[in-house]
Amino acid sequence: MNYIFPVLAALVAPVAVAADVPKAIAFLPQDAFVKGAITVVVPPPDLDKYVAKVEASAAKDPEWFKEHAKKAAPGVPLPYDEKIGLTKAEYDEYLKLWDSREFKAVEAVILQLKQGSDKKWAITAAVGGGQEGGGSLPISTLKYDSDKDVFVSPNGTLKRLEDVKADKRSILGEWNGSEWRYEEETSLGKTKENFAIGKTGDGKFGLIVYRMQEISSEGTRLYDKSLVVRFPMGEAGILKPEAPANR
Repeated sequence: MNYIFPVLAALVAPVAVAADVPKAIAFLPQDAFVKGAITVVVPPPDLDKYVAKVEASAAKDPEWFKEHAKKAAPGVPLPYDEKIGLTKAEYDEYLKLWDSREFKAVEAVILQLKQGSDKKWAITAAVGGGQEGGGSLPISTLKYDSDKDVFVSPNGTLKRLEDVKADKRSILGEWNGSEWRYEEETSLGKTKENFAIGKTGDGKFGLIVYRMQEISSEGTRLYDKSLVVRFPMGEAGILKPEAPANR
């Protein structure tokens, strides 16, 4: 029997090659375990006294504040006007304090971007400090269909929105990325689900932002879950296998 041809066939057989990560989600490396953290933004305590003054002023003229708020992007400090309840000097100090806000890590997270046999992409996210992880986060249920540029969740399809180009004074600071949203309203209420992924303006960190809301037809908030995960970009974020301990 001639064994040469089977051997040659094995040598030249096509090898499975990892697919290119779609640009819209290419902020994580494929298959690698990436360390991150669930984070919250912590403003300095001295900011509270200025916020209280603005809130008091808003209570006196809510209609004017509603219109004035339209002049600023969501999450960005309102532009100055003497009617916001602060002097110009106080407003400048308020901005200075706002710019000193910090990210605080509250729980370690392990992320992994994978492509399934169905060609869809998923970001598995588990709390915990090791590669084994712990409980999974809601974003693990989402799947990205690169052909349609949509995420699919148990609720439905999250459609692509305009790219994120957040101002340096937005709540998360300057960052750029991609965003998707699912929204449905029925006689029972309204459901919203948002997912965004990107990186900070300096390119050092990646961000995943997720929010799920359910509001009843009467306006009662039934469910509201927000999540911000921050992770180092590139090699700095990749977990390396631990070397075996010497015996």
